[in-house]
Amino acid sequence: MPPRVAKFFSYYRPYLGLLTLDLFCAFIASAITLVLPLCVRHITQNLLGGGLPNPVGDIALMAGIMLALVVAHTLCNLFVDYQGHMMGAKMESDMRRELFAHYQKLSFSFYDEQKTGQLMSRITNDLFAISELAHHGPEDLFLGIVKFIGVFLITLSINPALSLIVVAFLPLMFVYSLHFNRKMNRAMRLSKERVAEVNAQVEDSLAGIRVVQSFANEDWEQAKFDRANARFVESRRLEYKSEGLFYGGMDAFTQLMTVVVVVFGAVAITRAALDLSDLITFLLYVGILVEPIRRLVNFARWYQEGITGFHRLMDMLELPPAIQDPAPAHEPERVRGELELQRVSFGYRADFGAVLQDLSLRISHGEYVALVGASGVGKTTLSALIPRFYDADIGRICLDGVDIRQYSLRALRRNIGTVDQDVYLFGATVADNIRYGKPDASQDEIVEAAKQAYAHDFIMELPQGYDTEIGQRGIKLSAGQRQRLSIARLFLKDPPLIILDEATSALDNESERVVQQSLERLIKNRSTLVIAHRLSTIRNADRILVLTPEGICEQGSHEELLAANGLYADLHDMQLAR
Repeated sequence: MPPRVAKFFSYYRPYLGLLTLDLFCAFIASAITLVLPLCVRHITQNLLGGGLPNPVGDIALMAGIMLALVVAHTLCNLFVDYQGHMMGAKMESDMRRELFAHYQKLSFSFYDEQKTGQLMSRITNDLFAISELAHHGPEDLFLGIVKFIGVFLITLSINPALSLIVVAFLPLMFVYSLHFNRKMNRAMRLSKERVAEVNAQVEDSLAGIRVVQSFANEDWEQAKFDRANARFVESRRLEYKSEGLFYGGMDAFTQLMTVVVVVFGAVAITRAALDLSDLITFLLYVGILVEPIRRLVNFARWYQEGITGFHRLMDMLELPPAIQDPAPAHEPERVRGELELQRVSFGYRADFGAVLQDLSLRISHGEYVALVGASGVGKTTLSALIPRFYDADIGRICLDGVDIRQYSLRALRRNIGTVDQDVYLFGATVADNIRYGKPDASQDEIVEAAKQAYAHDFIMELPQGYDTEIGQRGIKLSAGQRQRLSIARLFLKDPPLIILDEATSALDNESERVVQQSLERLIKNRSTLVIAHRLSTIRNADRILVLTPEGICEQGSHEELLAANGLYADLHDMQLAR
């Protein structure tokens, strides 16, 4: 069995009992559908032929049997509709959980090339199509075959000639339905692609709403959205046109079969080859015969749509993370924090050239090292290489003398704490955001971490204190408050190695002063790498490194570098002159 086929069927494994019961109930409902016209035939045949000695009593008995069959049919259909759909929803949930877990493993290089709206479409629209196939596929295929064979055999036993006339319509119906079903599926796939484009456009515009409004470019964004939206409407027009032709044609074939059965049945009655009760039965079965055809066509539709979504799912699940744990992995609970880069080179893409070239440096346990340099020399890139958000192309990065590629990602990143200029806070409470540094932290630990970060006082002034919802990305807080919450998170995490990437460059002077105080408390007795924009914030560094495209050109203390009157002194003088 091909691996992807086996993978698809593996999602049924937890629900085999439910699937079996679902198909059994569907089979019973189908059998009842086939039996009911025979009950009608029994009544009409005996009533017209005078074969009922007690017509009222016999009709009442048959009515009771038919009523019981209708109740059983209804209960079976309720089970199929409810539990069958729930099985599909549970399978969809399992797939979504697996895909989300895989998203968490994919590295930064993957997300550099992706649009959030497209990834969201995979985890919503595609998985819904797969769940519909998982539920309706077996049911439609099984019941379509059962009903088709049942109707054919029953009508063949009543009148073979008329049965064959009806069956002659089926190839035409099947070819017609497949033709327009393909068109409908193409239109539906196009519609999904277009709605994913709309999602991506909306996500991009809303994420950057402050930039949009600050540049007064609402009309431009509206125009972009209108173009994407118009393309989506056109795809829906094609979809609904194909759908209308499909269902309209199927109804036309049904009506045409009914006319043919009435005409040929009437002729057969005049020749005493068919009686009225058989004609009525035939007409009832003509209506039933359309359902299995629709089920088989629907199966083709669900299959094409669902299998497309499943292949898109598997394309994603089979995409290996660019950065993975080694086997076996080094799993220390806590490291000392000695960091060394050995002739490291890195570029985001081969055609973009190297961002870092042959870079070497060492940070001893508990040492406070600052890295400065012009924009674009790779300072932030370096901060992303150390936790293995990216892997160096050449050279080694060692933590406590062990290549970081030998650590498990969890152990490595558990021992490294980062504070960036662009702080990300979740749309949750203050306490939940601080707790992110240690998910099992107590309330007392959260409060203590906030106090260490000089955040406790402003938190207590919020409407609900630590239970205050701060909005997506912490939008209800100031930049300085957001930064202090991110520092409180690190106090709670308590990593031995700290990386500060221009953590105060976007703050005003007062906020910078408070944040700087909390940072100085945070880095005490920890190995620290600070990427600095404002040189005034790193005067107390044990060592300052000046990075250029050619590598580290100067290093020393603040006073030593000023005395050397080199590039650092030039940067310092330029900042003083502003």
